[in-house]
Amino acid sequence: MADQSISGGPAQSGQSKIRHTIEPGDGTSIGWQSPDQMLGFWAAWMEQFSAAPQAAPSIAWPQWQNTPATPGLPVLPSSPEQLSKSLSDDPLLRSIDQIWNANPLREVVPVDWAEIARALRIVWLRSAGRPTSALSLIDFNQALWGSLLSVWQEAGQSWLGLFGLATDKDPGASSGDKRFAAPEWRTNPAYLALKELYLLASDWLLEQGEAADMDEAERQRVNFHLRQFVDAMSPALMLMSNPVALRKAVETGGASLADGTRNLLADIAAGRLSMVDASAFAPGHNLALTPGKVVHRNALMELIQYTPTTDQVHRTPLLILPPWINKYYILDMRPKNSMIRYLVEQGFTVFVVSWKNPDASMDGIGIEDYIDLGPLEASDVARAITGSPSVNVMGYCIGGVLLTLTLAVLAAKGDKRFNAASFMVSPQDFSRIGDTAVFMGEPTLDLVEQQMMERGYLDSREMGNMFSLLRSNDLIWANVVNNYLLGNKPPAFDLLYWNSDGTRMTRAAHSWYLRNTYVENNLIKPGKIRLKGEAIDLGRIHQDTYAVGCEKDHIVPWDAAWRITQLFGGTVRYVLASSGHVAGIINPPGGKGAYRTREDGAAASSPEEWLRGAACHAGSWWPDWVSWLSSRSGRKGKPPPLGSKQHPPLVDAPGTYVLEN
Repeated sequence: MADQSISGGPAQSGQSKIRHTIEPGDGTSIGWQSPDQMLGFWAAWMEQFSAAPQAAPSIAWPQWQNTPATPGLPVLPSSPEQLSKSLSDDPLLRSIDQIWNANPLREVVPVDWAEIARALRIVWLRSAGRPTSALSLIDFNQALWGSLLSVWQEAGQSWLGLFGLATDKDPGASSGDKRFAAPEWRTNPAYLALKELYLLASDWLLEQGEAADMDEAERQRVNFHLRQFVDAMSPALMLMSNPVALRKAVETGGASLADGTRNLLADIAAGRLSMVDASAFAPGHNLALTPGKVVHRNALMELIQYTPTTDQVHRTPLLILPPWINKYYILDMRPKNSMIRYLVEQGFTVFVVSWKNPDASMDGIGIEDYIDLGPLEASDVARAITGSPSVNVMGYCIGGVLLTLTLAVLAAKGDKRFNAASFMVSPQDFSRIGDTAVFMGEPTLDLVEQQMMERGYLDSREMGNMFSLLRSNDLIWANVVNNYLLGNKPPAFDLLYWNSDGTRMTRAAHSWYLRNTYVENNLIKPGKIRLKGEAIDLGRIHQDTYAVGCEKDHIVPWDAAWRITQLFGGTVRYVLASSGHVAGIINPPGGKGAYRTREDGAAASSPEEWLRGAACHAGSWWPDWVSWLSSRSGRKGKPPPLGSKQHPPLVDAPGTYVLEN
């Protein structure tokens, strides 16, 4: 790698902007007047690799520095009309979709480049004529100059250290960003400058999406796609600016590049990005190992009853409703983190619904069928086997939405088959649904419904792509680096395996669900929904309720999960767990984490008020739930048999439906 020198200086007298230049040792230079010019450079960089994806690029450092200049957005025009015309003519924004269409990654990475171009266009249009925009740009340039100067000083300290003359100051501590964990991002001035340049421009661009004159929905949509853009433009995603990939390419004599190309071609043929080594796991082999029997099967679900491990069990059994778009074994991954195994060990008789993976022949199965064939039929079987007049029930994520609908229907009918109810990261009020809102616009829903009409079901890959984009750095781009730049096999990680092992949903049920939750938010409107001849009113639900939210949940924000305390008519114990949508729930005792509860019994009018009065506890919330559930599960006695004469065991757990692709 050629030696590099980094320099920059203030603008000459009379200039309105500060110009900074990185000057490589070969005399070429790249200058940025503003962040949009830098984004233009990144687009050209991307275009260079897209033009000839089959060719293995040279790993010589100066190549990317000599990239021909790309027409960026120069000084912004003085009026919105002029800016709009320049944007429509601009090669950068006009060619973004063409660039992405030429990139082989478009076949495996679910990035909506047209929406990204739209977000960029909105940002620049709204920036036109705002005096704060010029000030923001000056601040950016000053920060950039200060950052590059700091890089030079740190490089000088490093060089002095070679001769034992450096101070004790550690040059460049780790930022905590996993994309830039390699030591070169801290110690090599060229890499450090590139990283700082990228991070500063990313922050600047995201700040522009916080315009006060945008409504909340539009701001959320714009910011989401701006984040997708800056994530996709990370220098760590390019071979020639990824020190780990370059090092491995040299060490392996280019074998890692050949392996990466084979991985990419295999993923293109499969039509998806490989996120996990699918051959490393299988339910019943090294996942979903808790012993039990399938004791009932219908067209939509298998019901699993688990083998007791204690001499005595609570009289009232527990029925668990997992999400119908995921396999149930997230609750029974490995013995060490299996919630199902833990509950059985605490003396509960546990039944779990394992949903069928629908095909086109099940097109007409609607939401009422999910209620009838799911929680209602499962509760009938559980009561018949155990002899208990009632069943405790838990719903996880959208399994909790189905439970909410079922409880509301039964409340209207006066049916008291369900005793205590528990909800894990389950929404009822869909006015706050995090970043998933960006996928719920009318054009997107029309497209989804059109696809479901053609197929007869919702393809689980479509839902998987949506959730992957919510954490694109972890679930998409980290795998792009691992699989294609480094040429590694996808990781063998059980949670990623489960995440990729999705379940389809019937067209009729999913169409009803989307319209009545995400679009119209009808669950919280008393009488708006009618199911099984009854008007739905969540205020009629009077079961004792235990609800869990997770503070870093990007799917069901914790304050949205908290709303159940205001919507249900009974007493609700709300618990706030640490971590995210999955890790916050699958957190057995003995591990990391914490949770918050409010013990004063006072009603809170807002989630913020609840949080101010909550106490923090170290460890898992599972024992707290077990204590609450035990007091509502009756006395202990002899365990019931596995199945009965009316419901004989069919096959061993995990059953057959969970194995369907």
